[in-house]
Amino acid sequence: MAVGGDGWWWRWGWPPPLTMVVGCGGIQTRKQTCPRVQLLLTKPLPYTQNPTQTNPNQTNNNQPIRRNFKMLAMAARLRNLQIVKTLSEIRSFTTATIARSESNNSSKKKVSLYSKISPLGNPSLAMTPELDDWIKTGKKVRSSEVKQIIHDLRKRRRFHHALEVSEWMNKKGICAFTPTDHAVQLDLIGKVHGFLAAEKYFNSLTEQDKTDKTYGALLHCYVRQRETEKSLSHFQKMKEKGFVLSPITYNDIMCLYIHINETDKVHDVLNEMRRNGVSPDNLSYRICINAYGDKMDITGMENVLTEMEKDSNIVMDWNTYTVVADRYITGDLLEKANNALQKAEKQLVEKDGLAYNHLISLHARLGRKDDVIRLWGLQKSVCKRRVNRDYITMVKSLVRLDEFEEAEKILTEWDSSGNVYDFRVPSIVIDGYVKKGSCDKAKDLLDRLSKDQKATMPDSWGLVALEFLKKGDVGACVSCMEALGSLQLGKGDWKIDSKVVEKLLEGVGEKARVQDVESVAQKLKRFVKFDRGMYHSLMKGYVNGGKDVGKVLEDMKADGIEEDAETKKILALQHNKV
Repeated sequence: MAVGGDGWWWRWGWPPPLTMVVGCGGIQTRKQTCPRVQLLLTKPLPYTQNPTQTNPNQTNNNQPIRRNFKMLAMAARLRNLQIVKTLSEIRSFTTATIARSESNNSSKKKVSLYSKISPLGNPSLAMTPELDDWIKTGKKVRSSEVKQIIHDLRKRRRFHHALEVSEWMNKKGICAFTPTDHAVQLDLIGKVHGFLAAEKYFNSLTEQDKTDKTYGALLHCYVRQRETEKSLSHFQKMKEKGFVLSPITYNDIMCLYIHINETDKVHDVLNEMRRNGVSPDNLSYRICINAYGDKMDITGMENVLTEMEKDSNIVMDWNTYTVVADRYITGDLLEKANNALQKAEKQLVEKDGLAYNHLISLHARLGRKDDVIRLWGLQKSVCKRRVNRDYITMVKSLVRLDEFEEAEKILTEWDSSGNVYDFRVPSIVIDGYVKKGSCDKAKDLLDRLSKDQKATMPDSWGLVALEFLKKGDVGACVSCMEALGSLQLGKGDWKIDSKVVEKLLEGVGEKARVQDVESVAQKLKRFVKFDRGMYHSLMKGYVNGGKDVGKVLEDMKADGIEEDAETKKILALQHNKV
């Protein structure tokens, strides 16, 4: 075989000869090869060095030449081995270089403090050890970064963790706390531990730190827990100190009156704000609109909306118009609702997925499928990524419109989105099928999820089983109950309405075979503690199905539940049937 050419490369599984350049980028092609490799790979051997090629001037009887051929053949084999060794070295060097390159690239990715603590989403997991470890490893902690972490944690409603980080920052002296920092911590204390703990923190502050911000944070704690007397008293103190300088304080008081169902006073607060020279903001008007809308005082709501639209200090927003549209829909004023939604859409801000979700939901309530699909397309075009919340909104809207085929398409889209699996998304379709009476389709979807090793929840299986039972399909009901009992969940994760369990036990107890009933009951007992009501339901089913309740009664007593008047009634029913 001639060395070089396509045949040699094919034998070794490589493509035809390419120039190889080793570097951080791996193997590339160029016009010029390494001379040594090019010579070895592309230059054919002359016939005098190739034992398979014959010299036309050579005779077969020439023994010395035969010996020369043997030596040349051995030389050729040695050369082949050298070629393999050379290529092996190139491969090894290239692989090592690429590995080093990847290692260097990965090391360039800086690990931030937030990336270290963000995955700790479980409130029971402490963040302090991670924060302390960050400092122990000699890494710098910037106060601006820590404050941004607190801000993001609050935004994600991870208040326990936000408070832990804030307290750690204060204790470690990362920065001197300003009144704003104290106000943030005070608000977090109120959310996590209640207003009494917030009061204690406020009272520990120096007079210099007791500003409008910290006073406002404490007022917010009072309002949140509907402490009317404390809220109004604190509000009066703020007035006396001249701290009521922004609409935020008045907004809190308006929220208080809505919480305690004294909505008539909300507009009075808005008027007082204006008299004191404080301009209402968007939230001020929106609270007022809500107050009138809750009472279905459409005229009052529209008057406030007109005031807001005429206020030169206000830039109208989509949120206000969706609030108005919601009240119109509730009042069956559908044309007005549609007009409000059109105004809301004009105020949309790009990449605001939450705004699109609101509009999609409201259009679904109006029964406007085309607008729902159109807005979903717009959202996908302006928002780079859809989170699970977006898919939940869209699926729920399509189910509301009875568009199950479209809803399943969105499920497929969600499944390929790369988002974290969340059973709440497909459960909307499952629950919709159940309400529609399409328990076969609901079970099919549950079966597909189980087959793909996706988590399902007991309550969905229970509702589907109950629907089958209502239709008299005992076999399918038992099948669902078997699947329900086989879920890999701990008792703490098991959530199913006890009333659903009672109805299932009674129905299965009446219509299924005893061995099937016992199998289902035993599986349920792994996760659900049977109470008296569940045992009674099972006994009623046995009685109605003409089965003996003796075993059920024994199991009930073994669980420490003694007979009562209801038990005796059930036993009497069995006696009468016999």
